[in-house]
Amino acid sequence: TSILYTPREVSRHSTAADLWVSYLGRVYDLTPLAGQYKGDILLKPIIESAGKDISHWFNPKTGDIKTFIDPQTGCLRYCTPQGRFLHISPSYPSSDWDTDFGRPWWRDPSYEIGILSAKTRTVRIINTLTSQEHTLEGCSEETIWEILRRYLPYNAHAASYTWKYCGVPLNMDLTLEENGVKDEDDEFEELKIDSDLYAASIHLYFNDDLTEL
Repeated sequence: TSILYTPREVSRHSTAADLWVSYLGRVYDLTPLAGQYKGDILLKPIIESAGKDISHWFNPKTGDIKTFIDPQTGCLRYCTPQGRFLHISPSYPSSDWDTDFGRPWWRDPSYEIGILSAKTRTVRIINTLTSQEHTLEGCSEETIWEILRRYLPYNAHAASYTWKYCGVPLNMDLTLEENGVKDEDDEFEELKIDSDLYAASIHLYFNDDLTEL
């Protein structure tokens, strides 16, 4: 299964030495590309977009960079308002244009590392044994098991607890929504209420065995 990432997680990788971007619902680690072309001026628009979503560069139907007809030449050209970048040919005939790079980077599946979450969810996790509370941001597509994994840095014994919502044990193989934990962000937005203040609360009840994942 592919790893799910939130936009916030992608945004943490925003330097030339650690360069992630997302586009068309997928997440890509372009750090090796940046390393390969270090110092190349054509890397600039990509570095400037590090940690961001660049779906607006693409035609969603073709998965390719957007194109337009150049009014001067009548030729089909790539649309690069941020400036020409790696693997985009120059707008004029050029002898130093290297065409043997193989596949353009945006067509190279080796950079893909996961899926961008279509919608994030914020939950409050309350440990009834210690009264500790943590707010986690996860992906709406994640199962409770996957949310548990996000919580492990705060509590290595998270799997030794029964996870409950409104007193009912959660099915760990289902998502929050499938467990009946409704996503009310849209309603909160309409009412101009900060949804994080009213994040769904999951209560953890300690079981006796100390299971470590």
